[in-house]
Amino acid sequence: MTIPTLSSHNLLVLWVQLATLLAAARLLGSGARRLGQPAVVGELVAGLVLGPSVFGHVWRSGFRWLLPHGPSSAPLLGISALSLVFLLVVIGAETDLRLIARLGRAAASVSLASIVVPLAAGGALALVLPAILVGHHGRATFALLMAAAVAVSSLPVIARIVIDMGHVRRDVGQLAIAAATVNDTTGFLVLALASGLVANGGLHVAVALVGLLGIGAVALTGGQAVLDRLFREARRREVDAAANLAIGIVASLAAAAAMEAVGVEGALGAFVVGMALGRSRFLPQRTLDNFATVTAAFFSPLYFATAGLRVDVGSLGLPGVAVAFVAVTVVAAISKFVGAIAGGRAARLHWRESAALGVVLNGRGALQVIIATGGLTIGILDTASYSVIVLMAIVTSLVVPPVLHRIVRDWGGTPEEQERLQREKELGRNVIVRGQRLLLPSRGSPNSVAVATVLAAAWPEESEVTVLSVAAEGEASADIEPIVEALAPRTAERRHVGSEEVLEEILTEARLGYGVIALGAAEEPGPHHLLSAVLDDLLVESPIPLVVVRRARGALAQQPPLSKVVVPVSGTPAARAGQEVAYNLSRTRDSTVVLVHVVTRSDPVAEEARRIATPSSPLDGRRRRGLAEPEGAAQVVLGGARSMADEMGIEPEMLVRHGSSPGDEIVAVVKQTGADTIALGSTVRQVDGHPFLGHTVEQVLAESDATVILVLLPEVSSRLGALVAETATAT
Repeated sequence: MTIPTLSSHNLLVLWVQLATLLAAARLLGSGARRLGQPAVVGELVAGLVLGPSVFGHVWRSGFRWLLPHGPSSAPLLGISALSLVFLLVVIGAETDLRLIARLGRAAASVSLASIVVPLAAGGALALVLPAILVGHHGRATFALLMAAAVAVSSLPVIARIVIDMGHVRRDVGQLAIAAATVNDTTGFLVLALASGLVANGGLHVAVALVGLLGIGAVALTGGQAVLDRLFREARRREVDAAANLAIGIVASLAAAAAMEAVGVEGALGAFVVGMALGRSRFLPQRTLDNFATVTAAFFSPLYFATAGLRVDVGSLGLPGVAVAFVAVTVVAAISKFVGAIAGGRAARLHWRESAALGVVLNGRGALQVIIATGGLTIGILDTASYSVIVLMAIVTSLVVPPVLHRIVRDWGGTPEEQERLQREKELGRNVIVRGQRLLLPSRGSPNSVAVATVLAAAWPEESEVTVLSVAAEGEASADIEPIVEALAPRTAERRHVGSEEVLEEILTEARLGYGVIALGAAEEPGPHHLLSAVLDDLLVESPIPLVVVRRARGALAQQPPLSKVVVPVSGTPAARAGQEVAYNLSRTRDSTVVLVHVVTRSDPVAEEARRIATPSSPLDGRRRRGLAEPEGAAQVVLGGARSMADEMGIEPEMLVRHGSSPGDEIVAVVKQTGADTIALGSTVRQVDGHPFLGHTVEQVLAESDATVILVLLPEVSSRLGALVAETATAT
């Protein structure tokens, strides 16, 4: 068998095509951003400029060389199809199914109304359009395909618009993506229906529908489990990022092939796999980031630029075509706007949110190109109607960004949405409390219950927890029911590990996508250990932060009260991590937070502030609720901690202590204020192969009777935390 090859000339043309399209798309995309438009608008226009409308008109021979007809164009079309697959994988990974489920009624209402109203309007309009637009298969199939082209939005275009404009986490952004997904699915089915009618194969439509639903269900259930298992094994073996990326690409291409086999656009299969990738807790975020970077740099602009290459504006000069174009564009824009508003108001959305959905769902492009190309290929459309559909998609998409900006620029959404967005913003710039998955190894000790109580109060409910029950072979499993109860209302995943190789078991599990290891300290660590034999080794070897809790000495209850928390403040990322835990305890349990900064060196300004402080204060004049005093370095450090508290709605008590030993001062503050808890952040360092948490931490552990919460960052995490803290300060 002879394997077909591309000639040297065809390869030359392909490389020039890719370079030209990509350069034009990036250039015009950048120009669109400067004009306040999303880059996708410029990328769509790039294809229009390089197509027959401009380039083909200005230099006909050059256009024919660059974009020849016939088999020579197959390589570019293949790369364009691959680009759409990659683009929809990234969009699928960005789709938050939990948020869409929470917005279920609104998503269903908007999706339904935004497709039904324009379908009816587009179908009615198609019945009166000029005969010059109708292909070889009659008015009925033409009306069906034209109705779909008018009615459906474009998921890739809408997703790019809401991402570029910063609205992807807004309710309106997720509702738009949900509605666009339904729109796209409807468009694929209508195209399959039209193709089936032309081929006299009604069975084709039924197969497409069943196949679409079946493949989607399998991908998000059994397929999800398979992907999770593959990613989990890859992380266990610590393979490179390329392996994870390859798994995602193979799965996406397989799903695309399955969709094509049942008569549905293959890219929809890639979208479903993208959702599965985004949901997998075992896929490293950097893999998705790498995928998104390559797509944004190459595949996405190339696809949108290619979309406009077949458009010929000159066809508008044919009799009746220009009028038809205007009519199609107006009907498409108005019917989509009216339908989305009707659906939004029926779901009791705010009128501005409904109007924003009416605007953003007018984003079209990718699916119109697919529908128009399919219709042109099977003879339902001709070149004039193809151009009308694609030009309509470009024009309506151009209008979306400026109008959407005017609607939402001074509207932050409902109070619930604003609270959610603020919470997400806060988690995004935190050092340790970031909504990540938590690992809690335990032998069932009271200190394990205490650390579970801290996790439940300080981490958001979406932070899932895996509890590792540690027991030796032949030994009864540890009683972890009190731990699971302390973690309520979240459901904890339970697993059992042996104690013979417990350190290696914990480290192996920690590589599977966890953000924090949480442990209870040993009741009696022993004379040669800081926290316990296993914990000390874990401090040295753990690649991720740890949260360790030691209950108050003599405490009877397993769950600590956490009513008053002293937090040493030093301005380091580790100290910020301790603040994050304490502030979240205050927010969920109404705990009082006492911020303390210890000055251990002579500071003339601070000394003067101390001298003039109010002497009647119960802490020798140094406890403050405001920040008018003291000045100097202490003001800067406490100022940052206070700003963070203000953003979280916390009003801490603040004080400055002066002394040669920070540990002595912290222990004294706990006694004088009656605090029951200390939250300490520190960086783990190694000294002679043993963990060293700093003299202050070790002194507090030894001398304080209060509950101690240790937030411990490995040195690498501490450096990353410094970058996070700097970003948060700059913001």
